[in-house]
Amino acid sequence: MIIFINEFIIKIIGHKKAQTLSTTEFDHLIDAQLASIKPQNLEGHVMIINVLPPTITRLFSIIKLEQLSHLQSITLITDDREATEELIKSQYSVVKAAGGVVANEFGQILMMYRLKTWDLPKGKLDKGESSKVAAIREVEEECGVKAKLCEKICTTFHTYTYKNEAILKQTKWYKMDLTDSSKMKPQIEENIEKLEWMGKEKVKSALINSYSSIRYVLKKYYKT
Repeated sequence: MIIFINEFIIKIIGHKKAQTLSTTEFDHLIDAQLASIKPQNLEGHVMIINVLPPTITRLFSIIKLEQLSHLQSITLITDDREATEELIKSQYSVVKAAGGVVANEFGQILMMYRLKTWDLPKGKLDKGESSKVAAIREVEEECGVKAKLCEKICTTFHTYTYKNEAILKQTKWYKMDLTDSSKMKPQIEENIEKLEWMGKEKVKSALINSYSSIRYVLKKYYKT
């Protein structure tokens, strides 16, 4: 599980996978059993080992209260990865969403420009709706195109605040093949200014002005 919080990320890793990491990759190493987490130690790349429930409570209390402008990543090493992930989710109201990377016959993908940032079509699931159905619906609503669902790319988690409530959005992303673009147009009421088909090199340039989570999705997309 990787969580995107503003422009830094949190990774949750079990002990077995942690053995492949080197502590030289990190600016700070914190043993949660020996020391309390302090805001001044959350800068650059941070590894926290021996993560327990009080560690998560303390860490996310700091994240919600402090700016942490120099923090790039936190890697949490835990005995029980799934339990740690569920505890993190409990710190937020979880919203489920789905989105798609739509490719045309030339291998170009559909990017949209919203709120002065390049993005991909996505949106919240309606009540009782599956992720796959929601992904197709959101692509059509936001971009006016029809697409055929292919395989899943990944799941992302990112946080934001809405009406003073901390939200964790869980988004499932899918590869899609374009089937009809005859009615393609941006959904203005969702603040989408324009749509553009982009080849890989142009996507790389657009991602300079995008979100960390979108860069992650497209990195996974091109790998597969």
